[in-house]
Parts: sequence; structure tokens; C-alpha cells
Amino acid sequence: MGNAKPIYVIGHRNPDTDSICSAIAYAELKRKQGENTIAARAGQINPETQYALDYFKVDAPMLIADLYPRVKDIMLECQAVVKATDNLRYLGRVLQENNLRSVPVTDDDGRMVGIVTVSDLAQRYFEELNMQDLGESSVSLKAVVDIIEGEVVVESDENTVVKGKVHIAAGSKTTIKKWVAQGDVVLVGEGQYASMQECLLHNIACLIVTNSGNIPEIVKQDARRTHAMIVRTPLDTFTAARLINQSIPIGHIMQKKLTAFQSHQLLSDIRGTIENAKFRNYPVVDNERLVGIVSRDNLMLPDPERVILVDHNERGQAVEGIESAKILEIVDHHRLGGMQTGEPIYIREEPVGCTATIIANMYWQKDMEIPAAVAGLLLSAILSDTVLFKSPTCTGYDKLTAERLAEIAGVKIQEYGMAMLKAGAKIDGMKPGDIAKNDMKEFQIGDYRILVSQLSVMDIDEALKMKQELLKSMEEIRELEKFDMCLLMITDILQESTELLYVGSPKTLIGQAFMKDASGDSVYLPGVMSRKKQIIPPLTEAVQRIQK
Repeated sequence: MGNAKPIYVIGHRNPDTDSICSAIAYAELKRKQGENTIAARAGQINPETQYALDYFKVDAPMLIADLYPRVKDIMLECQAVVKATDNLRYLGRVLQENNLRSVPVTDDDGRMVGIVTVSDLAQRYFEELNMQDLGESSVSLKAVVDIIEGEVVVESDENTVVKGKVHIAAGSKTTIKKWVAQGDVVLVGEGQYASMQECLLHNIACLIVTNSGNIPEIVKQDARRTHAMIVRTPLDTFTAARLINQSIPIGHIMQKKLTAFQSHQLLSDIRGTIENAKFRNYPVVDNERLVGIVSRDNLMLPDPERVILVDHNERGQAVEGIESAKILEIVDHHRLGGMQTGEPIYIREEPVGCTATIIANMYWQKDMEIPAAVAGLLLSAILSDTVLFKSPTCTGYDKLTAERLAEIAGVKIQEYGMAMLKAGAKIDGMKPGDIAKNDMKEFQIGDYRILVSQLSVMDIDEALKMKQELLKSMEEIRELEKFDMCLLMITDILQESTELLYVGSPKTLIGQAFMKDASGDSVYLPGVMSRKKQIIPPLTEAVQRIQK
């Protein structure tokens, strides 16, 4: 808990190959510089990216669904835990030594079964004003012997559970006969031989002789005949009786109706429960196992997660909960999208075809060697984002970087690049809803909230067979997520063109941006392959004209 949180290097939602590979490579670079960085992702791996990861034998980054504060962020280690089978005397010692007001209770296998508080223990002490009925508490003879530090003089089955009550033998035989019954535990003071014998006549479970008193042979014989246990204790009668009452298992007084949380729960979801409940500490339980506690006194916002953003800089594209995180750096190649931070940060934005191009050159500028597998991933990202250098976003800088990375990775650019793109272009088994959300990015353009997805294919006709299903899925997404428009670029890698599908309004925005008749639901855009350079800029200019 005391260690500084790691820094997550993470790309945008619905990550593409650049987003994933740049996160892995930049996290590696920062680790070489002594930073505690972890590569992360904000969505599922697409087939193209998976091909690259498998080819270079690199694991996918960890998945982070959101960055909202969770129970695990304020969870404390348990100072103490007791078992349901531990006795009340042990509980009192644990509470006192650790200055606790409550403590979690587990079973012998470590599963969380309850919680016990100082109030529960205090209530039990009030009940000690009367002698206890051990039959309600599942106390064994062994537990009784242990707690009074007794010496067994006449043996019996120590695992026998006491069925009766605890009595102190005092007064005449008539009095004893009136109160003592079969299965009871009876305490007798030293020298009270007649009382000892009278008690044994009533088939008691255990006779306890206090103050290390003498036990005549005839009393022992009576015990053997009635199968009673005789125990001698150095304690006085009052102390022994009090301790026997404390031999009761914690499970007998614990509260079984738990207010417990799980480590992955959002703090916002549990705050009300804690504020309205009566306890100070609450157990955190995962898969029935106690993993920590949450304290009412510690219910505050934890230190935010620390993140470095790669391949994006717009809040709408970032992982959920980015507003709760502390952004340390941004490395990107897109337009600036209005991300706000609480303090100055390091930003590296370059007008190149791929974030991986920037990161590769950061390695070289710092005279750091790029491992072959990392070089392969960086190359994969460049080939993906530039569509094997065919995209208008591709620069000479991207090509030179890719050539150098290919040499380090030991692959041939055209051969490897085409195989990777083919792996990503397969739509066999993809549902219309999956295609409509493929590599989707959200943009705020003027007053319009627009979603733009992209699917690169080798055979555009195969994808267009599903056109109506795709449009239906796009409309469902638009209505559910409250977008003004949803666009889907179906990009033909071989023909270097795009069929742009769209739903929502205003359709005039499409017509203004691409100088096409947009009265239908799609337009053909020859030579268009880049969302960043050939879709978003025309849309931005069209919005400016419309909203003048």
C-alpha cells in the first residue's frame, strides 16, 4: 500500500495496432529510464494487432476498463483476523492489543463468515452475571480444560461437546440436587468432598476442582463409574467460572449479516453504505476470501491513477474515468482535441503517420537500444497506420523509421506488412455490430458529436453485402450513445478507396465535406484512406461553414 502507484501507458478506447504497440514500446522505454510503468489497453485486441503480438511473441497489455477510484485504492491490510472457533478470551486479547473496535472472522479455511465488535464482547460480559448454558455454544471439554489451565485427573472424551450449564457447587446436597443436572460442568472448591460426590451422582460431564485442591480416590472412582471428567485448576472458583464463560467460540456471538465490499467496487458506490452503517471498519472480500478492510476514517479520495496517453489526446477517446486520473504525458500524432490537465505536462505531438514513429525515434535520440520484439511491434504500428505507406498521412520520416525498425526486427516490410493487413482485413465471423464499432473514435466537431469507425478490407464487396445490417447497427449505436452522426469507413486496401456509410444528421455535413450527393446513406471516396487526414479535416471545415 505504501509504494507509489505504477504509471499506466495507455492508448485510446477500441485500440488499433498503433495504440497497443506504442503503449508497449513506450512503457518499455520509460522502464529503461527508471520509471515504474505498465503498458495498458482500454479495449479488446483486434485481429491485426493480435497477429503482430503473436508474430513477435509479446503479451497483450493489461486491460483497464476505467480509472475510477475503487475500494482497492483505499483498502488497508487487516491488523488482525480471528477464527470462528477461537474463544472469547482470545478475542478480547486481540482487540486490546491491536486497539481495535471490530475484527473480521473467518472459518478454518480462511473464508469470511462474520464480524465481531467490542459491543458484541461487552454484551457477553454483561451476560456473565449469570452462569452460562454451554449447550448453546458448542464448547468442548478440551476448550474448558485449556482456558482454565487445567490438569485432567480423570479422563473422558475431551472432544465431547458440553450439553449442560456451568454451576458452582455451594450449599447442601439438597441445593446441589435442585440445580445440577446431567451434562453440566460443576466447579467445586478444595476440600468439599461431599459436594464432589453429590455432583457426580447426577451424571455431570465435568467436575472442576479449584485452587489445586486434593481429589480423594473415592471421588475418582465415582467419576470413572459415571464417565465424568475430573479437572484440577490452580485458579480460584470465581476466576475459573469467569474464564469458562470466555471459552465460548467467537462464532457464537459474531454478526453473520455482513456489510462487506469487493475490491473492484467503485468508491462512489459504497460511500453511502459506509456513511449510513454503524461500523468503523468494513471487510473487503473477494471470492469469499478476506483481502483487506475499508475504514470509515479513511474514506477519502485516494491518490489518482497516473497515466501516460499515447495515440490520442481527446477526452472522448480516452479510457473511462480519465477525469479521475493524473495525466503525466501525451505522445501523439493527431490534432489537439482539448484535453485539460491540472498542471503543465510533457507533450510530444508530431505531424507524422504514426505514434510509433515518434516513440522509435525517442529511443534513438536517447541512445537506447530497441529490443527486436519491440522494434517489430513499432514497425507493425507504422505499417498499420500508414496502410503499408499508402495513406496520405505517411511521411518520409515514417518510411525511414520503418526501414530501420524492420532491420532490427529481422523482417521484410512488404511481406510481413501484407500478411498483417490481411489478418486484420478478414471479416469472417464478424457481426455487423462488431464492424460498426471497429476502431471507432469519437470527435467533437463544432456542436456535433460524431463517431467515426474504420474497417480495412481486401474485398470491399464482401463487407458491402452487409450494408443494411451495418447501417442498422450504426443507428443503434448512435441512439444509445447519443451521437449526432455515426460514420463507418470501409477502406479498400488494394484499391486505395473508401466507401463511407453514415447515419444521423445533418447529412448536409457529408455533402459539404466531400462535395457529394449525401441524400442516401453512403458515398464513395476514391483515394481516401485516412480518417485523420482525409475525413476529420473536411468535416471540421464543413461544420465551420454550416455554423457561420
